[in-house]
Amino acid sequence: MRSWIITGCSTGIGRAIATHVLAIGDRAAVTARRPSDVADIVAAYPDRAIALPLDVADPAQVTAAVTQAEARFGAIDVLVNNAGYGYVASIEEGDEAEIKAMYEVNLFGALRMMRAVLPGMRARRQGRIIQISSLAGRISNPATGHYSGSKFALEAVSEALSREVEELGIRVCSIAAGMFRTDFSGRSLRTGDSALADYDAGVHERMKLVQSVDGRQPGDPAKLARIVAAVADMRDPPRQLIAGPDAYRAIGARMDEIRAAMAEHEALSLDTSFDG
Repeated sequence: MRSWIITGCSTGIGRAIATHVLAIGDRAAVTARRPSDVADIVAAYPDRAIALPLDVADPAQVTAAVTQAEARFGAIDVLVNNAGYGYVASIEEGDEAEIKAMYEVNLFGALRMMRAVLPGMRARRQGRIIQISSLAGRISNPATGHYSGSKFALEAVSEALSREVEELGIRVCSIAAGMFRTDFSGRSLRTGDSALADYDAGVHERMKLVQSVDGRQPGDPAKLARIVAAVADMRDPPRQLIAGPDAYRAIGARMDEIRAAMAEHEALSLDTSFDG
């Protein structure tokens, strides 16, 4: 029986993961900014679940949540960094305060959680850290550049951490999720002011597109939860995994694009050494 701590469980993917891991017999610290939002999950598994208040942007709450989870379960075997949200705006028009607030959750909140669970995992020489990242963490598009920045950074941190701790028995996997039916494009999405006509055709239309898919995303959060559990079961999980046909196709196409550009400009790229 493993013990999990999962961030952002009030809705969507986090709720699905918490529900699934408890249903398969594991224990979980189910966290949300308002614990009342997850009271129903915990009530169904009172012996194996605990609801904890957690805003990952608050260092004190991060420390308290991890301490309480370790006290209740004895150890944390799996951390799932799921808490996060999107902000859409052009690079030029994005509001700096909004961008920083998003990074506090998407990147620094995840960092705080990793750093909080690592001492216990290192002491036991075992543990799993699973990041719920995004297709936007591998490909950046108009309107989602600021969000992609937070996820690209998380991908980089995750890859570095995976290499730092693999000899300690700890495994780190970042899952690039495609479009799943959550409130990411609805209630949770924050939008910037967009007034520059030069961006109408690209940025502003894409902002509308991101919002238009709300409630129509093809991905089932329950199936993503199963993927997360499968990764936790793996002896040697991949550092990066893709979830969803849309993400799989898009990332594959981007990789082909990169390879083609490398081949086209190979001579220019390699001509950098001192002559002689």
